[in-house]
Amino acid sequence: QVQLVESGGGLVQPGGSLRLSCAASGFTFSNYVMSWYRQAPGKERELVAAITSAGTSFNYAASVEGRFTISRHNAENTVYLQMNKLKPEDTAVYYCKAGHRFGPQLYWGQGTQVTVSS
Repeated sequence: QVQLVESGGGLVQPGGSLRLSCAASGFTFSNYVMSWYRQAPGKERELVAAITSAGTSFNYAASVEGRFTISRHNAENTVYLQMNKLKPEDTAVYYCKAGHRFGPQLYWGQGTQVTVSS
């Protein structure tokens, strides 16, 4: 059974940091591009960051470039999102997504809430 389980969300003050984790199971993690998306209330889901299957190439939304870092540990089937210098506009539900390198397989996690507020 495929599972993507996000954790690490919560309430943080502006300027603070959080690290999100996404633990994967039920598929060959190292064959998948991993991404983080977010969705704020009333807005469409948007790509935050992505990392290739080998972890050698990255892509970031302009709004988080220089503040967020995506990484993965293939031996532990886990992808991370380190979020620094958080802003109120980063408040959203953050989702983990797995997409096969060459095929149509696509999986989503259930999401974790991040709230940036004083």
